[in-house]
Amino acid sequence: MRKKTQRTYIGGQAVIQGVMMRSKSGMATCVRDDSGEMQLEAKRITPPEKQKKWMRFPFIRGVVSFVSSLVLGMKSLMRSSEVAVSDDEEPSKLSQWMADHWKISVGDILTTVSTVLGVAIAVVLFLFLPNYFTALISDAAPAVGGAGSTWYNLIEGGFRLVIFLLYILFTLIFASLRETYQYHGAEHKTINCYEYGDELTVENVKKASRMHDRCGTTFIFLVLVISIFVFALANWLLAMTGMTGLRWADFLISLLVKLLFLPVVAAISYEILRLLSKTDSVLVLPLKAPGYLMQMLTTREPDDKMIECAICAFQKAKEMDDDPDSPEKTFATECKLSELLSMMKKSFAERGIDASDAEWIASLELKIPRSALSEERLVTRKECKSILDIFEQRMTGRPLWYVYGTAEFYGYSFKVDERVLIPRPETEILVRQAVASLRSGDSMLDLCTGCGAVAVAVACEAAKDKSVTVVASDISEDALEVARENARINKANVTFVQADLFSGVRGRFNLITANPPYICSAEIASLPKDVREFEPHLALDGGVDGLDYYRRIAEKINRYIVRGGMCILECGEGQAQEIIRIFRTVARCDFAMVVRDLAGVERIVKIGF
Repeated sequence: MRKKTQRTYIGGQAVIQGVMMRSKSGMATCVRDDSGEMQLEAKRITPPEKQKKWMRFPFIRGVVSFVSSLVLGMKSLMRSSEVAVSDDEEPSKLSQWMADHWKISVGDILTTVSTVLGVAIAVVLFLFLPNYFTALISDAAPAVGGAGSTWYNLIEGGFRLVIFLLYILFTLIFASLRETYQYHGAEHKTINCYEYGDELTVENVKKASRMHDRCGTTFIFLVLVISIFVFALANWLLAMTGMTGLRWADFLISLLVKLLFLPVVAAISYEILRLLSKTDSVLVLPLKAPGYLMQMLTTREPDDKMIECAICAFQKAKEMDDDPDSPEKTFATECKLSELLSMMKKSFAERGIDASDAEWIASLELKIPRSALSEERLVTRKECKSILDIFEQRMTGRPLWYVYGTAEFYGYSFKVDERVLIPRPETEILVRQAVASLRSGDSMLDLCTGCGAVAVAVACEAAKDKSVTVVASDISEDALEVARENARINKANVTFVQADLFSGVRGRFNLITANPPYICSAEIASLPKDVREFEPHLALDGGVDGLDYYRRIAEKINRYIVRGGMCILECGEGQAQEIIRIFRTVARCDFAMVVRDLAGVERIVKIGF
C-alpha cells in the first residue's frame, strides 16, 4: 500500500446512485439522477472546534460522532433516493391529496418509515437474535453457563459476527446493492488518491486502493468485537443481580441493558479506529486486516461515472472547509414551498443579497403572484429544478434581472444585461412626471438613456393620446444596441444618437430628461457586490461629489431647450438642493421644484426655463 503524504478528516459513504462526503464544516452529496446528470447537494454542519467542549472529550466524541454519522448518513441516503429514483411527471391521486390536505409528500412518510424500520431491523439482527439464540443454547447446554460466563459471551458475539457476514453476503445478491458497493469503492479510492498527494482525476483515482482505514465497515467490525467484551461486562453485572427470576423479563432486561451500553461500545470503537488510522506501520496491519477483509466484500471497483460523483462530492466538502463563503446547494426534488423559500432566503442573507429576490424567483418560476407565496404547496421536481437554476446563478452575485435577461419597468418589458443599468422602480416617477408635462407636438430628449427605459416608456405612454417626438442619447454604443432592441420590442418610436450628453445632438426640445451617473467615485467600492461587480461603472460614477454630469448638463442646456421648456432629472439622496443651486447659478433657470419618492427621499428635480 502506498505511503500517504497528506491526511484528511474527510470521510463519506455510498448512497443511492452517488456518494456523500463529510468534512469538518460541510456535507456534500453527489448523485446521478434518472437522466444520468450529476446533482449536488451541500449543507453546512457544525465543525468539531465549534462544538461544546465536553462533546470533544475522548470517548464522548465517539458517541457524538456515531450519532451524528447515523443521522446525517440516513438523511443523505434518503435525499439521494429522492434524486436517483424517477418520479412521475404527474403526481398520483394519493400524492396530490396529501399535498392538498396535509401539505406533505409521500416521500416524507417513506423517509420516516424507512428510518424507523432500519433502526428496528438493526436492533433485531444484532441484539435480539444473538441474545435469543445464545439463551437457547445456554438452556440446551448447561456447560455453556449463564449470561455472565465467558463461553456465553463468546457465542453471543460470534452470532453477531456471523449475522453481519451473512447480511453482507445476502446484499450481494441484489444488483442495486452491488452498484452501491461500487460507489463505496469510489468513495475510498477518491479519499486515498487525495491522501497519496495525487491530483483528483478519474485516471488517478482508478489507481488508488479501495481499502481505507476509516471505513464504516471497519468501524462496524470493531463495534462487533468490542461489544463482546462490553456486553460481557453487562451480562456479568446482570448475573450478579440475580435478575427477576422470570425468563421473559430477564431476556428483555438483558436486551435493554445492551442497548444502553451501545454508546460505550461506539465510543471505544471510535477511539481505536482513530488511532489505527493515524499510522501506516506494518506493526498494526494485523489489527487492520480484519477490517480490510470485510471491505473486500463491501467495496467494488467503480466505473468512471461513479468516480466522477465521488470526486465532485469530495471537492465540494473540502471547499466548504477551505472557504467559509462556499455556498450551500440543494437537490432539485419535490419539496415544500416554504422550505425552499426559507433555504433561499437564508443563503441570500449570508451573501448579502436581498431576500425579496427569493420571492421573485419562486413567483416567476411558479407563475404565481408574490402574494400567493404564503400559501403552502408542494413544488414538483421540475419546478424545483427551474427555481434552483436561477437561484444558483443569483448566488454568484449576478443581479437577478441580468440572470433573467429582462426587467419590468412602468408596465413594459425591457431587455437588460451587463451593458446597461437595471431600471429601478424610483425612475418610474421620472417617467410619470415627463408624460404629464408633454403636450401633443412636443419633442423630448433623454440623456444617458442606457437601456432606453425612460425614453421608450415615455414614447409608449405619450403615443396613447398625443403625438410627440422622442430622441435618446448615450455615450455607449453597447448601451444603445440594447436600447434600440427595447424600442423594437415595445414598438416605441424613438430616435437614438450616440453622444456624450449633448455632443452630436441637433435641435431644441420642450423636455429634457436624464438619469445620469450620480454615485460619488469614492463610494463605488462600497456598493453592493451585484452593483459593483456587474453593472457598468460608466453609468454609475458621477465624479468626486456625484454631480459632474449635472454641472455639464447645466452648462449647455440653454442651447438645447426651448423657452418655456422643462428639464426633469433623477438624483441621489441628499443631492436635490445642490442640483437646484447649480441650475440656478449656471443655467439661470426660471424655477425648480423637488418630487419625493415613496420613501420620502428627494428623488426628482423639475427645472423650468
